[in-house]
Amino acid sequence: MKASRTLKGLLLGLSLLLAASAFAANKGPLQLINPASLGGKQLAAGSYTVKWDGNGPEVQLSVLKGNKVVATAPARLSNLDRSSEGNEAVVNVNADGSRTLTEIRLAGKKYALAIGESSGGGQSGSGSSMR
Repeated sequence: MKASRTLKGLLLGLSLLLAASAFAANKGPLQLINPASLGGKQLAAGSYTVKWDGNGPEVQLSVLKGNKVVATAPARLSNLDRSSEGNEAVVNVNADGSRTLTEIRLAGKKYALAIGESSGGGQSGSGSSMR
């Protein structure tokens, strides 16, 4: 009886650990050097955390400053040919000079978060990056 109780406790602990690990995998850092818009919200230059809900390919992306959600947008998990060497934000420089965040790549991951209608093709390194 005591062994059964211990086993149940271990299984519960393992389940919680796996759930926490899965949640931790759905977030990463975002560093913007220049302001950029996301989902109609203007993000100032600075450090953020990105989190997403869902296993793909369609996910809901949230950008947080501290513990506060400052912007959300639909995104799509898209496969990359190889793992990203570093954290990177891909921005599109619009005709009016404004910047729109279009993709997020995380170091060591073989996927990217394509934001909105764009699935890449923006200008990487055009003043915004993730580190």
